[in-house]
Amino acid sequence: MKKTGIIGYGWLGARIANALSGKYTIYATTTSQEKAAELNAKGINTTCAGFPDYQLTETYPQWNEIKKLDILIITIPVSEKSCCVSSLYNRIQHLSSFIGDFKGQMFLMSSTGVYPDISKEFTEEDVPLEKVSGERMIKNRYPQANILRLGGLMGDNRLLKNYNVSNPDFAVNHIHYADIAGILFKMIEDGTENCLYNVTAPMHPAKFQVLDAQKNRVTEVEEETGIKGKIVLSSKLVSELEYIFQYPDPRKFHEIPQE
Repeated sequence: MKKTGIIGYGWLGARIANALSGKYTIYATTTSQEKAAELNAKGINTTCAGFPDYQLTETYPQWNEIKKLDILIITIPVSEKSCCVSSLYNRIQHLSSFIGDFKGQMFLMSSTGVYPDISKEFTEEDVPLEKVSGERMIKNRYPQANILRLGGLMGDNRLLKNYNVSNPDFAVNHIHYADIAGILFKMIEDGTENCLYNVTAPMHPAKFQVLDAQKNRVTEVEEETGIKGKIVLSSKLVSELEYIFQYPDPRKFHEIPQE
């Protein structure tokens, strides 16, 4: 059974681990000693590790488990929105020290936030990874890395109705976590490397349409009427991976049973 490391066992990391645990042996990192002990007690080999955005006096220690791993999934933030470029550089340097010269299959969870907030349909070519500092730094160090630009993470307790919503007539670029796990599984099984994909559900209703569905209200306008804002397309992923989304319509995410 292949061994998979998940750096960042947060909301998304936990769900990826749960989806892959029957197929791969899971190793993980978390920033809390208490959580690491809890996960170890559940049989998930977990190391406590954080990656500060400031310089350290000593080199960040390497992960003891890294040489065992076939696959590495990075879910910690490596975007300029999480910190400035110099701080981001420090964080990625510490991450690189932690995983060393890992040669296996690698996945970096990035974000569709790299695209500007303008009313346009975006593909990966509109913002090459060379223009995104975190993505570029990772790729320069690990050329085999796959970069997945995730839309708004949804599923379980994450529903649009639970948030303060602005611009209700703007399109959503959401993705159900089950499809993230499904895409990862497909790419792992295919041995995919060195790819950049947008990961968003193929349907992009307006926020008010999603809210109406979640609150059992009738939407009074047609699907394509009055929708504004950016739309991030996942058509490259669908074409190249031949992936079929389990949950293509964000208006139905609330109907999916919680785990």
